[in-house]
Amino acid sequence: MTIRAAIPNDAAMIADIWNGIIHDPVITFTTKEKTPESILQLLKVQPVLVADIGNQVSGFATYGAFRTGPGYRHSGEVTIHLTPNARGRGVGRKLMQTLLDMARKDGIHVMVAGVSAENHAAICFHQALGFAEVARMPEVGRKAGRWLDLILLQKLLNT
Repeated sequence: MTIRAAIPNDAAMIADIWNGIIHDPVITFTTKEKTPESILQLLKVQPVLVADIGNQVSGFATYGAFRTGPGYRHSGEVTIHLTPNARGRGVGRKLMQTLLDMARKDGIHVMVAGVSAENHAAICFHQALGFAEVARMPEVGRKAGRWLDLILLQKLLNT
């Protein structure tokens, strides 16, 4: 497995991975599918890493601004998604550790993850990497005709 910066040729696979997550009713609150073009735009504005296993993208991780405004410039929000066959094999851990190292070098002090309260695997994954739950926001998301709770987890990177 190689962790590397995403390149334009990865855009379609990243969109496919993300869309698989979007179709799940509780993992993400997003309903609008990603396109290769939207991923190409993302690559221009924030770092995106991919896990390459046998010349196949098996997951990606990225971070962007947590909130707008100059006071938040040292805070980021992470997104990480894997193909089903990459889960439970250490791929996510390696992707996240590499991304967090990159964020530290970029001057990010705190990384935030917003996770659906029903996505227990993602909550456990982040906690295993040192993220701590800092907020639980009841019924802030709606998808598939249901209200969903959001959990915010954070990790201090430069302590």
